[in-house]
Amino acid sequence: MALATAAAVAAVAQTDDAPSTRLNLPANPQFFTDDDPSVRKATAIVNGDVITRTDVDQRLALIVLANGGRIPAEELQRLRDQVLRNLVDETLQIQAAASKDIKVEQKEIDAFYEQYARNLNRSTKEFGDYLKANGASENSIKRQIHGELAWRRLQGRQIEPFVNIADEEVRAVMDRLTAAKGTREYRIGEIFLAATPETMAEARANADRILEQLRKGASFVAYARQFSEASTAAVGGDLGWVRAEQLPEPLAVAAQRMSIGQVSEPIPVQGGISIIAVQDTRQVLTADPRDAVLSLKQLSVSFPRGMTREQAAPKVAELGAIASTMGGCGAADAAAAKIGAEVVTSDQTRVRDLPPPLQEMLLNMSIGQATKPFGSFEDGVRVLVLCGRDDPETTSGPSFEAIQRQLEEERINLRARRYLRDLRRDAIVEYR
Repeated sequence: MALATAAAVAAVAQTDDAPSTRLNLPANPQFFTDDDPSVRKATAIVNGDVITRTDVDQRLALIVLANGGRIPAEELQRLRDQVLRNLVDETLQIQAAASKDIKVEQKEIDAFYEQYARNLNRSTKEFGDYLKANGASENSIKRQIHGELAWRRLQGRQIEPFVNIADEEVRAVMDRLTAAKGTREYRIGEIFLAATPETMAEARANADRILEQLRKGASFVAYARQFSEASTAAVGGDLGWVRAEQLPEPLAVAAQRMSIGQVSEPIPVQGGISIIAVQDTRQVLTADPRDAVLSLKQLSVSFPRGMTREQAAPKVAELGAIASTMGGCGAADAAAAKIGAEVVTSDQTRVRDLPPPLQEMLLNMSIGQATKPFGSFEDGVRVLVLCGRDDPETTSGPSFEAIQRQLEEERINLRARRYLRDLRRDAIVEYR
C-alpha cells in the first residue's frame, strides 16, 4: 500500500464544539468510586474477543527487541499501555474484516512470517527460537501480520471503490510539480498523536517522553509503528517524498530548518501533535548528484583486541599512504596485499545510501582517488577507492498514473482513519 502524506493525516480535524461545552461538564468533577477509568489493566475483552496478559507481554517484547533492549524500566509501563491500545485497535480491525466475510488464509500469514525470517538471515525455526528467547513469539508477529492484511483488504472493499480522483486533480498536481522544479523535497517520517483541546497537554507529555527515548537511540520506525495514530504507523511512519507545501504549515516550517537525520521537537498540528524525522532530501525534477551510482573498492585493516591507538597508528598511516599513492582501483589488490588489507568490491552503491560525511567526500573525488582512512579500532579502519561513477539523468517527474495513485492513497488513508475511529466508538471493550 502506498504511503499517506502528512496533509492527509492532519486533515482529520476536530470540527465540533468542545466536548465539555456540549456535555455541560462540571469544572471540578467529584467521583463516587475509587476506580480511575484512565487506568487500563493488562487484559481486555473486545466485543467478546480476549486480549491476554501474554499477548501484551509478547508484543511489548517485540518493541524492546526493535530498540536493542535499550528501554528504561520507567518507560515500560507506558509502552505496555500503548501496546494494549494497539491490540484493541488490531482486534477491531480483524473483527471488522471478518464481519464483511474477508478472510486471511494462514498460508498467507506464514509466507509473510517466512519473509521476515529471511530478511534476518534466519530459518523460521531459528527466528521462532530467537523470539522465544527474548520473551516474544511467532504468534505475536503473525497476529500483527493478520491484522495488517485484514485491514488492508477491508479498505480495498469498503473504501477504495468509492474513492475517485478526477483527471483535473492529477493535472493540477503535475502543473504544480513543473512550477516547483528545483525546489526541495523531503523524505519524512512522522509519529502523530491525536488530541482534542482537552487532551492536548496529555498528548504533549506523551510526545515529550517519546522524543526523550528517540534521542537516547530508540528506533523511530519501531516507535512510529507502536505509538503513531496515523495510518502510516504500519510502515513505520514513512510519509514518502513530499514538498514543503504538501505538509501542514507547522511541519513544513520545521522540515525546512532540519538536517538529514534530525528529529523534531513535538509540533502542535490540527488534530494533535507530530514528531517528524527528516530522512533525506532532494530537488524536484532535478538530477541529484547523490543519486549517482558508484563503483567502489574498500581496503580495510583490523586490529587485535586490546591494541592501543599508539600501537595501531603506524598501520593506519600505512593504509592512508598506500591508498593515496597506489594509482587507482587497478592496483588496489596488489597494494592491499603488501600491507595485509582486505579488499571488498561494490559496483552498485548509491551515493545517498552512504553516511553523509562519506557522501560529501566521494562527490568531490575523481576516479582513482581514495578517501581518508575512517572507522574504528574495534570494527576496523578502511578507505574507499572510487573506481567509477554513473551520474543520474534529470527526471521528468512522476507519471500521471503515479500521481493518481498517490492522491488515491491519501484519500483512502484519511477515510480509513475515520473508519477506525467509528469502530472504536461503537466497540464494547471491557478492561480487566
